[in-house]
Amino acid sequence: MRPNERIVRANGVDLCLETFGDPVDPAILLIGGATASMDWWPDEFCERLAASARHVIRYDQRDTGRSVSSPPGAPSYTGQDLVEDAVGLLDTLGLAAAHVVGISMGGGISQHLVVHHPRRVASLTLISTSPDGPAGPGRPDLPPMSERLQEIFAAPPPEPDWSDRAAVIEYLVEGERPFSGSLPLDETLVRDIAGRVLDRTENIAASMTNHWLLGGGDPVRDKFGQVAVPTLVLHGTEDPMFPFGHAEALAAEIPGARLVPMPRVGHQMPPRAVWDVVVTAIAEHTAER
Repeated sequence: MRPNERIVRANGVDLCLETFGDPVDPAILLIGGATASMDWWPDEFCERLAASARHVIRYDQRDTGRSVSSPPGAPSYTGQDLVEDAVGLLDTLGLAAAHVVGISMGGGISQHLVVHHPRRVASLTLISTSPDGPAGPGRPDLPPMSERLQEIFAAPPPEPDWSDRAAVIEYLVEGERPFSGSLPLDETLVRDIAGRVLDRTENIAASMTNHWLLGGGDPVRDKFGQVAVPTLVLHGTEDPMFPFGHAEALAAEIPGARLVPMPRVGHQMPPRAVWDVVVTAIAEHTAER
C-alpha cells in the first residue's frame, strides 16, 4: 500500500482511502463512478488539487479496489449504503463537512448526500452526471444517451477471463473508448490506471458487475430547491451517456449552480487536456467565502 493509503472502518465496513495534502486544509472528498476504484482519479490530478491548499481524499467504494467486496452478481448492499459510506468516512476522519466532488454515479451519490446530509457538504461539485429522478412539472425530459451506447448496453461485449491480466487490461481500456468525446483517449494513462486497478482490486469480476445491480433509493431531484450549498456543474460537451442537457438541467434546478462546460469531453474522467479548467474551477469553488 502507498504511504497515505489505508483501510478504515466506516459505516460498519472496511473501506480503503488515500489522502493528498495537509490535513489542516479544507477537505475535498472525491466520489468515483460505477465500477471505478479511486485509481480513476489520477495521482497528478489529486496532487494538483492538493497544491491549491486542499486536503484531497479519494477512496475505493464497496466492490472496488481494496474495499470490502461481495460475490459477483450478489451485492450485499444498496445504493443508499454507498451514500452512508461517504458519511461514515467523514465521521472516521473526524470531519464535520467536506467539499464533495462526485462523478457519474458518484454525482448521484453526491446529490443524495447534499439532500439527506446537508450539514456534511461544504460545497457540491457534480461532474458528468444527471439529475437523480424523473422530470417534474415544467421540466423537459432529458436527452437520451447516444444510439451507439444504447447498442452497447443492449449487447455488451463478452467478459474476459478475469484471471488473464492482459485480457482484463485490454477489456478495461477498450471499455473507455465508446464513452470518450472527440479529444483523443489518453491511452497511456488509461492503460496504466487499468493495470493498477487490476493489481489493487480484491475481486475484479465483482467490481465490474455489482454496481450495475444496485437500486438508487428514492429520487432526490424534486428536492433540489432545498440545496443551499454552492454548487458547480462540470460536464463534457460531447457526453454520449448524459448529453449536455443533463448538465443544463442540474444547473437550472439547483439554486445558484454554476455550469462549466468541458469542450470535446465525453462521459469520462476529465482528460489531462482540460485539467487547467477543471482544477482551477474546483479550487475557486472550494475557496473560503
